[in-house]
Amino acid sequence: MIARILHEGQYELPASALANLRRLDDELMERLTAGDEAGFTERRDALLALVRSEGRTLPAEVLRESDLVLPPADITLEEARALFTQHA
Repeated sequence: MIARILHEGQYELPASALANLRRLDDELMERLTAGDEAGFTERRDALLALVRSEGRTLPAEVLRESDLVLPPADITLEEARALFTQHA
């Protein structure tokens, strides 16, 4: 699976990371929907840390279609809401 962190790059993730990735993504969306800023920030950071630690960074000159696009590390809950509303 290829995950892109906006403003950062692409990572190739092993299949062994997918269950944790999906769990954290679901939790992130729950916090977003609930308006829980602290929970959103915690889950965002955990999700990005998982991708960085479990994934292999792809070189910038290698462009592959991303299976998952993740928000940048500094996105706020309100910015994420606006982003998801635009693309829903």
